[in-house]
Amino acid sequence: MADFSKVLQQAQAVQSRLQQMQEELEKMTVTASSGGGMVTVTADGKGQVRAVKIDPSVVNAADVEMLEDLVLAAVTEAQRKAAAAAAEQMQKATGGLSLPFKLPF
Repeated sequence: MADFSKVLQQAQAVQSRLQQMQEELEKMTVTASSGGGMVTVTADGKGQVRAVKIDPSVVNAADVEMLEDLVLAAVTEAQRKAAAAAAEQMQKATGGLSLPFKLPF
């Protein structure tokens, strides 16, 4: 029975670290840009977009498709950076343990 309580304590410690990681990811920010800085996107560590900045010189009614592409590229890169940051935090929280499931963030 002592082994079971040890496993339970370890699980509770991991759960606590995961909760702390969630809070850290919410506070973290990542920034990505496209078009040489014409479009900049800021997201939190969970990948939620928090701000989009667009240089007025890139706004052209005749070429909306280019602006859409720049926004999409910046958002995609910000989310990729957030996912990488979350994976790094996960490694820290689990001590390198490989979990058999994907967490919802």
